[in-house]
Amino acid sequence: MACFSVHNYFFKIRIFHGQIFLINLEIINKGDIMAERIIHQADLRAIENNLRSIHEGLRTIDARVDVANENLQIVYDEIGSLAQEFHEFVNIQQKANRLGQAETRLVKIRQEIEKKYGHYDIVRRTTTGILQADDLGIVKKETISTATEELMISTPGYWLAPCLVALAAWINDKPELAEKAVKEGIKRNDEKTSLFFALICRRANRKNACLKWTQRYLANQDEENLDRNSIIILDAFASGLLGADTEGVISRQMNEWLSRLEEKPGFTEQQTEQWSEAINLKRSELDEDLYPNLRKYSNSWPILEDILEGAHLHEQMLNYLTDIFEKKGSTESVKNQLDDILDTLVTDFDNEELALRKQEKFEQFVVDFGGDDNRAHQNMNIEVTAFETHKDFTQLLTDAAMKPESSHSSISTQKFALALSRDWVTNAYNDVTAKNRMKIPYEIEINVDTFNDKSTDGQNENELIEKFNSQIDTEKEQTLSNYFPSLFDKFLLYGGIAIGVIGLMMMISGNVFLGLIAIIAGVFMVLKHKSNIENIETSRKKIEEQYENKRVNGEQIIRATLAEIVDFRIEFAEKDAESTKVLDFLEQIRPEQYVNKLASSNRKIKI
Repeated sequence: MACFSVHNYFFKIRIFHGQIFLINLEIINKGDIMAERIIHQADLRAIENNLRSIHEGLRTIDARVDVANENLQIVYDEIGSLAQEFHEFVNIQQKANRLGQAETRLVKIRQEIEKKYGHYDIVRRTTTGILQADDLGIVKKETISTATEELMISTPGYWLAPCLVALAAWINDKPELAEKAVKEGIKRNDEKTSLFFALICRRANRKNACLKWTQRYLANQDEENLDRNSIIILDAFASGLLGADTEGVISRQMNEWLSRLEEKPGFTEQQTEQWSEAINLKRSELDEDLYPNLRKYSNSWPILEDILEGAHLHEQMLNYLTDIFEKKGSTESVKNQLDDILDTLVTDFDNEELALRKQEKFEQFVVDFGGDDNRAHQNMNIEVTAFETHKDFTQLLTDAAMKPESSHSSISTQKFALALSRDWVTNAYNDVTAKNRMKIPYEIEINVDTFNDKSTDGQNENELIEKFNSQIDTEKEQTLSNYFPSLFDKFLLYGGIAIGVIGLMMMISGNVFLGLIAIIAGVFMVLKHKSNIENIETSRKKIEEQYENKRVNGEQIIRATLAEIVDFRIEFAEKDAESTKVLDFLEQIRPEQYVNKLASSNRKIKI
């Protein structure tokens, strides 16, 4: 608080944060002024020191505010980066948790299968054992009968048990028991029993009996609703293991099935869709290290990744086909090959096991894909047809060709199924290729921070760099426009000078104290102006540095991304061109080439 008088007026002045406030005005007599006007030099120095402290304090506050703003921006950037890393971590952790869960479920499912259907395995393993024991003649016929009767008792309701009893009765020359057991087997599962005895009779070289059992099996089949075990007949046919008469029956039957199916409306479209799904099943994910800049700085990457996987499919499909057709068929004896097919029939899970087998397959997909539930579902949606109890003939061929593990088809069957379905495979393959090419973007996006533009082939580097620099300049100018002296800053300068001049004039006119106060206030205002200007210049320099760093880094990213666009276009063209190799390969195969001939048969198969 300072008190002074001008003429007959008495002023009370308070100085607060460098600004002077008039507190009171009183009219007094000159005689009273002299009594009250006692000012010590120490009081003026204290005011000056306080003003200087306030000034330094304000400068410190301004500096800290600037630092706080910078730190806040850093925090925002780090939070954004941390959020992305957190989402990636959560995704990885979810996959890891799901992987562990799938592995645990697999163990439980397999334990449940073993608990519920494990006794079936004993019956299944016994089948080939009985046949081989009879071939070698080193096991008593009574032992075989006893073993099969015990299995019949221990596995009630299972179709294979009475079939083994019938087989043992046949070996022991007990036709009445054999007939009863066969009837029970047919009652439990007509289709599998017919297939079983067709193969047994062929193994015993009883061709007429084999023909009758085969005809019985085929008579119960509908080309639109075939039993999934029809693959067994197809396997034996393609492997050349059936007699000429039997193979003629199967050949005619397949021709009839195909003729009737082809007459159905929408058959071609159905085959295209069916085979397209099977072909796409061979797609695989790209290496995560490929095209790191496009992955990070292009919103087009999901599309690019998808079509590049589609282009890589050609090589994968060609390798798949080559691997199948370069493998040689079995050179084992007819009996050994028939035993293998019998094993496929008897060891293939029965319909009551399907639910658990589907769960097992799905969890296995989850394990194979490292806990990725989405990919597991995608593959299972396509693979699920192999678990259907009944399917049409063309679906049977598709599963045999493209899903051999689930359908239990041999190499011979794969070759035959692909050759027989060649035209459908070709149509579907052309469709898959065309759809993949249709998804190719004409322009590929480049997204670097706030810069968004496009490039067709990566050749417009100069244009994009120029646009990027122009945008950086614009953004920098917009940001810098917030860092200019304000009206208040100008007021501090001019007002401070004016107040200082007034104070000087007042001191000259004899009002020393008031003039001194005015000069101090004016100096403070000028110093405050200078401090603000320095802070503004410091902030502007930092902003310019930030934008220059952004410019340099952005130019590097744009150049690297454009280079990857060039590489992407080249790689896609090279990989996509391999589709012609697949089509050329398919063009060369014929179904009659892939049906093995019996040494004793000169028959020709016309499919």
